[in-house]
Amino acid sequence: MSDCVIGIVGKDYVLLAADATAAFSIILMKDNEDKILKLDDNKLLAASGEAGDRVQFTEYIQKNLSLYKFRNDRALSTHGAAHFLRGELATALRKNPYQVNMLLAGYDKEIGGSLYYVDYLASMQKVPFGAHGYGSYFVWSILDKYAHLDMDLDEGIDVLNKCIAEVQKRLLLSTPRFIVKVVDKNGTREVSLDNSERAKIQQDKMDA
Repeated sequence: MSDCVIGIVGKDYVLLAADATAAFSIILMKDNEDKILKLDDNKLLAASGEAGDRVQFTEYIQKNLSLYKFRNDRALSTHGAAHFLRGELATALRKNPYQVNMLLAGYDKEIGGSLYYVDYLASMQKVPFGAHGYGSYFVWSILDKYAHLDMDLDEGIDVLNKCIAEVQKRLLLSTPRFIVKVVDKNGTREVSLDNSERAKIQQDKMDA
């Protein structure tokens, strides 16, 4: 799959990055596609695959998690959401399979950040880092060497920068822009890969 999604667990946060390219065959349709969906206040789902399957399945999961919260007055944990996602993918696999691979990131007060690797065959595993798509072939060694669970946010973004630079250098397909989001105790938000912008945001928080 031409999409590239990357996930990293750090110290009390999880980072997700996804390329913003939407293509059909050899045609570039748009370069600002957001492939990281906010499921609720403390969960993000990054997906790669055919655009129709990707959008339909991720939004189906989002709406059903919202329905669960509405009916039960509580949200599923990241672990519970991962099992629900895997179960729905496994059910579809025997009827009308979705060609979609996903990384589910979440933050729970009891255990902190967690990341789940799910592929289109409904295999699921909790991991410290993960990647999907053609770009994943170039980033596994970087993640294995540099990623660790004690990284602060700046260190995690630096590792992502290394991964993205390698994908943009080595991959034949054009991936000029990546969208990066983080989930932590403060919820979910988009973050910049630029050091100067991050420093300014941090300084603004300190001044406030």
